Parts: sequence; C-alpha cells; structure tokens
Amino acid sequence: MGITKTDIFNKQQNELAVQLKAIAHPARIAILQHIIAANACICGDLVEELGLAQATISQHLKELKNAGLIQGTIEGVSVCYCIEPKAWKALQLELNVLFGSYKEKQDNCC
Repeated sequence: MGITKTDIFNKQQNELAVQLKAIAHPARIAILQHIIAANACICGDLVEELGLAQATISQHLKELKNAGLIQGTIEGVSVCYCIEPKAWKALQLELNVLFGSYKEKQDNCC
C-alpha cells in the first residue's frame, strides 16, 4: 500500500497544517474572535452574534474542536466552548517560529 502525502511530512508540519486549515475560514475566525473577546465559555449565542444558521455554526465549531483549538463541555442541553489554552499557545509558538525564520534580504531575490 502506498503512503499518503501527509506521511512525507513530520508530525509538527501535519499538526500545524490541520490547525491552519481549521482557521482558514472567515466564519471560524469570527467564532474564535468572539470566544476570545468573551474570555469565557460561549454557550449558544453565536447564532445571534454571527447571523449564521445553527447547523453552520455547529459545523464550524466541530472543525475547530477537531483541530484541537477549542474545547467543549456539555451543560444541560447546550454545549459550551472555550479556547483550548495549550493548543492555542502551541499554535502561537509555531507561528512565531515560522514567521521568525524569515530574514529579509537587502537585495531582491527574484
């Protein structure tokens, strides 16, 4: 059986790609911004805040949770979400390393 394309990359590269793919949608960025601004668990008020259908919000939350960027807890009939602090900090560090690795040259390379 052949290897998948992700097998040729290391664990760190694959994890970063999954997280960035999860963030790469404007609705998900808005959801993350709302959760961060609230600085608390968000339970169900995202539909009113963002103006998207509940099913759409749920799908975006699922993608963010699958990427490990948010965590959810069940409280009665609703699920409350907040930033997953360890994953968020790790993502921040990875991006700092990536962006910090580029050194601008004096001459144009192209």
